[in-house]
Amino acid sequence: MNRELIINVTPAEISIALCEDKVLVELNKEQCQTGFAVGDIYLGRVRKIMPGLNAAFINIGHEKDAFIHYSDLGTHFASLKKLVNSFQPGKRGLKVDTMKLEAPLEKGGKIDGQVQVGDLVMVQIAKEAISTKGPRLTAEVSLAGRNVVLVPFSQKVFLSQKIRSSEEKRRLKRIAASVLPKNFGVIIRTAAVEAKDEEIEHDIRQQLDRWFKTCGTIRKKAPTAPGQLMSEMSRANTIIRDSLNGTFSQIAVNDEALYKEIKGYVHEIDPAMEKIVKHYKGSVPIFDNFDISKQIKSLFAKYVSLKRGAYLIIERTEAMNVIDVNSGNRTKAEDNQEQTAMDVNLAAAKEIARQLRLRDMGGIVIVDFIDLHKSANKQALYEEMTRLMATDKAKHTILPLSKFGLMQITRQRVRPLAIEDVTDVCPTCHGTGKVEPTVLLDKKIENQISLLTLDRGHKYIKLVVSPYVASFLTRGFFSLRRRWEWKYKTRIKVVEDQSTGIIEVHYHDKKDNDLIK
Repeated sequence: MNRELIINVTPAEISIALCEDKVLVELNKEQCQTGFAVGDIYLGRVRKIMPGLNAAFINIGHEKDAFIHYSDLGTHFASLKKLVNSFQPGKRGLKVDTMKLEAPLEKGGKIDGQVQVGDLVMVQIAKEAISTKGPRLTAEVSLAGRNVVLVPFSQKVFLSQKIRSSEEKRRLKRIAASVLPKNFGVIIRTAAVEAKDEEIEHDIRQQLDRWFKTCGTIRKKAPTAPGQLMSEMSRANTIIRDSLNGTFSQIAVNDEALYKEIKGYVHEIDPAMEKIVKHYKGSVPIFDNFDISKQIKSLFAKYVSLKRGAYLIIERTEAMNVIDVNSGNRTKAEDNQEQTAMDVNLAAAKEIARQLRLRDMGGIVIVDFIDLHKSANKQALYEEMTRLMATDKAKHTILPLSKFGLMQITRQRVRPLAIEDVTDVCPTCHGTGKVEPTVLLDKKIENQISLLTLDRGHKYIKLVVSPYVASFLTRGFFSLRRRWEWKYKTRIKVVEDQSTGIIEVHYHDKKDNDLIK
């Protein structure tokens, strides 16, 4: 597999496209200078306790208060709270490796027994603000590196489940134990298998330095809390940290400053891969040059084409996402319908796995595959979908086909949907996809004119309408406008407005005041 990371930098945002064999599989967008990204650590102030939810709302500086549940406080919240309080003005700060840890939190406890309104707490963003919801927080603070994840207040070494070799497990545990101070634990990532001893040791020490700097920032931020204590690295570097391996052929970026930053980071984690980082200077936009712009447009399409006439229909609602698989006209041209259905379903499964990552669709996803009658085919389709989704880093669960031929998928989403920020409800149809019939429009306008003239006594009415409606009202010598003027003994002026909806009508007086609100 050939992988490429293409980065387009504009003044407003950074767009990061991950391609596999020239096919776009992930699109990440990072708004410039907005903050509040997953992994950032904040010193927040408790704003409200919700005993019924066993949760609290915390002000971290976002326009909407962030949410934290009791279960997200973590086992060692009491120790974290003690550490934060020790950095208050006039107090001498504690160190994690020398302090005495507090008793672990009970699983069935209540949040109002741990925090009160006005308390300062150290929290980390677990999920960015999405739609009307503020950020989701956790107090189980951790710092991620390329090979390890540092976990303060823990004394355990955890290993990735993908590490199978017993000898490798012993090596990694030995390295971690030789470097970790007291009261620090670590999660060793799969990438550590290919790393040398000194690389893992350096990674652990690097995360320890970040932690100590974060603690040192508490005293500065406490008087003016809320405030940010530590920022996660840029989204581009995060992807490189988690994904960089021998399958990458190039990392292209069109901004010199970001190019130097990425090149420096790649040199730090894997000097041999530094040569694949390239500064794009072409006159053609970078996404056009790498044929990505055309693929991005598919993000907004309801219909996704497959081979030989088959296609997907993707619908998104507030409650769930629904994907319908259609064979098009293939079944009419082929005799073996079971095999045809299986072929279409397998092709659809591959595209669905890509679309889930590309659109970052989260929550519940229902896939309506073409009906299969053989149990062996149903099981094979389920296994293929599981295999295709294995490369998706988002947590997900896939259930076998139900008796109705539906496959249920749940997928974690920690960032806003890729197309969420660029769509809006149509002001004309209000999201229904249907508008009032134009044959009734003249009757509706006349009823309003009747109300304004006969009931309210207006002698002048300005109709602000689209050019389409304006032409309809003023067409011919004895137009509708003239007939209404004669019938209702009033002056009617028709004004075209390009920004007005196609069948939208506004009624104004001479001073441009709305007559109907």
